[in-house]
Amino acid sequence: MDVLIESTKGFEKDIAKLSEDEKAAAIAKINDCASLFPTQKANFYRKVRRLRLPLNLNGYESSLYTLTVSRTLRLILAVDEDPIFGQVIFTLFRAVKQDELERAYQNVAESLYQDLRHSLSC
Repeated sequence: MDVLIESTKGFEKDIAKLSEDEKAAAIAKINDCASLFPTQKANFYRKVRRLRLPLNLNGYESSLYTLTVSRTLRLILAVDEDPIFGQVIFTLFRAVKQDELERAYQNVAESLYQDLRHSLSC
């Protein structure tokens, strides 16, 4: 299974603000998790945490997760498996301090799922 890692503009802006040590730690953690996924998927899912969605999606589950880089740094990412093409796509949305995590997560979730939520309510 191929692993693709994509980053958003929000993630790129966040990572640019980090110290060199924080950047290196974030990249190492991402690469570590990406290397686990093809052969040790269960271990990968032990390293990430799914947060509750701030919206009701009528039973749909979010593919958004948080990954702890350090005591103070968290990444928000999506994990999307594509069995047809034999790949998994990690999309990196944000790199935030622990105290900013909940607000950043809600913002990402709302922007991703607003179209789905709207179509479910129609």
